[in-house]
Amino acid sequence: MKHKTLLLTFLSAAGLMVGCDKPQSTSQQLDDVQEKTAAAAKDLKERDYTYAQKSEYTAQMESRLAEINKDLDLLEAKIEKSSDAAKAEAKPKLQALRDQSAKLKTKLDEAQNATESTWDSVKAGTKEAYNDLKDGFNQARQWVSEKIAP
Repeated sequence: MKHKTLLLTFLSAAGLMVGCDKPQSTSQQLDDVQEKTAAAAKDLKERDYTYAQKSEYTAQMESRLAEINKDLDLLEAKIEKSSDAAKAEAKPKLQALRDQSAKLKTKLDEAQNATESTWDSVKAGTKEAYNDLKDGFNQARQWVSEKIAP
């Protein structure tokens, strides 16, 4: 319950910030995404969800997956505005990230259906898939920053 309140507070503050600030460049948006992703990963490492907290864990991870997918869309839009050579080089990188996203979704489905006896191994697989996706996104973001002018 504490985390739901914290999440609602965070989302409310984010909504106010979006309404009050001037529009950010894509690079600034991607920097913000990297910070949020790092904070989310830190939260996962610090908190050990029990089987009784399975629904909270899966809901939080699904929210993170949705956020990363949204950010992948932003990254893809930036790439679409670049040269043909950059697009050709980026396309396999983006597809790999989409594949990692699908893998995480599969792991989340497994987590929702986990039993108490399988919970720890399923949760570990989900965390690994999330970390792989997060790392891949950060690498792609860095590549875009280096190859494509803001």
